[in-house]
Amino acid sequence: MRLPLIPHPTCSPAGLTLEVEARRAGRVLSLEYLLAGPVERVRWPEATARVRTDGLWRTTCFEAFVRTDGGYVEYNLSPSGAWAAYRFDGYREGMRGLEIAPPFIVTRMAQGRFVLTVDVELPEDATGPVGLTAVVEGLDGAIAYWALAHPSDKPDFHHPDSFALELP
Repeated sequence: MRLPLIPHPTCSPAGLTLEVEARRAGRVLSLEYLLAGPVERVRWPEATARVRTDGLWRTTCFEAFVRTDGGYVEYNLSPSGAWAAYRFDGYREGMRGLEIAPPFIVTRMAQGRFVLTVDVELPEDATGPVGLTAVVEGLDGAIAYWALAHPSDKPDFHHPDSFALELP
């Protein structure tokens, strides 16, 4: 299922479009983000080892949120290869690291296109709706916040109504 992400109304998309294909098979969430347009104007983090790293959302980063029993999990997936996963008890409450196998992030870039593909391991209680999001920073420092839905006047991927996709 390929879906468009939309930039928050307070952000400029800078001529870019963003789509994501999402599939869930058991405890695996498979994602493929496709950023199209002037991708050469995006600030891309430098390649690094596949290591858990906090603060990835401060620059270009692709994300997924999945509702769990009593809370949700968040995945930060950097084009650099770094990643992070967190569990929350409620809206921005009880944040702690989520222990998963390091996801293998694959990226491809061509003229006018950037693709990030990844499979992430879901906890057993991650059976609810999904929020698919991205932070895209331009070389000029401008940041665009992309999501399936923007229920707040400020970018807020943790907002309960941002979990807008039901996957079988």
